[in-house]
Amino acid sequence: MLRPFHLGWQATNAPEGRALRLVCDVMGLSEEQVAHEYDVVIRDFGNRHWQTEHLFEARYREVAESLHLDGHDLSDARRRLIGAFFCHEYTYAAAALMNPSIVPSPNQSGMEDGALRFILSLRAVGEGHISSIAFREGIIEPDGRFLLWPESAFATSVQRTDTCARNDANCTVTVQCHPESTLSNTVIFPITEQQANGLEDLRLVRMDHGDGDFEWLGTYTAYSGRSIRSELLRTRDFRQFQLTPIQGRAGRNKGMALFPEKVGGQYCMIGRQDGKNLYLLRSNWLDTWDDEGTLLMEPRFPWEFIQIGNCGSPILTPEGWLVITHGVGAMRKYALGCCLLDRDDPSKVIARSSEPILTAENADRAGYVPNVVYSCGGMLTGGDQLLLPYGISDIAVGFALGSLSDIMAVMS
Repeated sequence: MLRPFHLGWQATNAPEGRALRLVCDVMGLSEEQVAHEYDVVIRDFGNRHWQTEHLFEARYREVAESLHLDGHDLSDARRRLIGAFFCHEYTYAAAALMNPSIVPSPNQSGMEDGALRFILSLRAVGEGHISSIAFREGIIEPDGRFLLWPESAFATSVQRTDTCARNDANCTVTVQCHPESTLSNTVIFPITEQQANGLEDLRLVRMDHGDGDFEWLGTYTAYSGRSIRSELLRTRDFRQFQLTPIQGRAGRNKGMALFPEKVGGQYCMIGRQDGKNLYLLRSNWLDTWDDEGTLLMEPRFPWEFIQIGNCGSPILTPEGWLVITHGVGAMRKYALGCCLLDRDDPSKVIARSSEPILTAENADRAGYVPNVVYSCGGMLTGGDQLLLPYGISDIAVGFALGSLSDIMAVMS
């Protein structure tokens, strides 16, 4: 993807500032030199990205605003060449691809005979170990066959539409997809200072507000490079998103997963408040979680002795709330298990698996982070089927399909 390239912004208003000096160097070129250099850039990069020259133009406007430039008399080529000097290519999934979650799409038009359109979120890691959120769309048939919509060789980043300052720690950021870009070719890249080193492990869920009112939410970890906090993604169409800090004592933790509806008149969430055990949290507000939580589960079996956590939002079944869990055992090997919570009082654990239902084996054990399987959320496909995407040692994503009855049978 094409990304902004920043140069010494702390000194942009000083004569010796690198950014201002770079602009001056381009301004010193003749029109013939500008035309030649810009032709080279377009020859090298014009076909590698979508709307490349428009992106160069937009980047010039950002630079001009920051440096207080008056570019009214500049040629198109000179403006865009300046913009090109402040851009670079960024391969957002070059280092790792992992930790998916999946939800039904808001758009189910044209689906027949039980087919379901879905949206998959992915944690993509690029240069500098910076995490961003990527998406893929797909369709699953009642018999479990599914396909992913194709993605192109390039992606576009969401565009910010709010007016909050980058260093405003409590601001809700609003972003939107480019109107001509598909969701499968869209990336949400870190925007604020709190997010500077990554948006990690989005756990998507379709929230039922009642009376046919659905909203798609996702909790994720915003990592600044020094500190973490939980934030909340909100959307109704996967074209515009709000990114909101989660306030309250519980918001400082990772791995929080929302229930898809209120329980007992309150929003509920599962989190790991102490780094080892699972807790149930309650709140009257989606963006404020002061409740430190009620201890729900502790590690009990060797494959989870180091720690346990959730693998996405609880899933409502006729028997209760199904939670896919993960455990960490000897040699820091990850495995997935499950538990069942009471429908009306999810603080009650009805049953849990004593053995893993999914673990890394054979070739799946090798990767960027070996011996890891991990998911941020599965989806019921209708009938008795659970579709669970999962990360494979942080280098790929696989899909597991299992019957709900079989999963229930392994718990006691």
